[in-house]
Amino acid sequence: MGLIRLLLSAPQLFLLLTVPLLYSVIAHEVAHGWCAGLFGDDTAKRAGRLTLNPLRHLDPIGTLMLFLAGFGWARPVPVNYANLRPARLGVFCVALAGCATNILIAAIAIFVQQGHLVGADSMLAAVLQIVARINIALGAFNLIPIPPLDGSKILMSFLPDGAQRSFAGLGRYGFLILMLLLFTGRLNPLMALMERLIYGVIGLFFSPVR
Repeated sequence: MGLIRLLLSAPQLFLLLTVPLLYSVIAHEVAHGWCAGLFGDDTAKRAGRLTLNPLRHLDPIGTLMLFLAGFGWARPVPVNYANLRPARLGVFCVALAGCATNILIAAIAIFVQQGHLVGADSMLAAVLQIVARINIALGAFNLIPIPPLDGSKILMSFLPDGAQRSFAGLGRYGFLILMLLLFTGRLNPLMALMERLIYGVIGLFFSPVR
């Protein structure tokens, strides 16, 4: 996304982007906690994490990655998956909620931009386009089925119990595997596929701006 270059070349645009991008990762986490509450787990609520206060959510490394790489993360909202009922549907919906929130943010940004609610050449239109693209990247990144990403939990919700335990065992190595694949570029084809799928979903309603 070249956001660091953007800071140097267009600092006003960068500052306008800061708030919506930070709240994109915050909304992702709040959605997990809110959805967990619908399935019987109030852990996030009791921990005071169902709030939009950025001080309760932001992770320094995840925030830096958001501006360096175009995708990042906030501190995970606590969820006790043992409390979810029904269990498999609860795990699936809670895991999907964060990605769905990012896709919804992207769709709203594209709708506002394409609905001519802002000037096509305005700075706000540029902000909306970047917000849409980064939220699609966030949704795609989190759908990858590698622990600790949401895609791994979505996959686990379909696996038999024995396979779930084996797959969960990868969790201790998941972050290292993810970083290795990320920085060697091995995740790029999968990310591209995920992004195309998300653009396809949004494209059912209107043509996304890439």
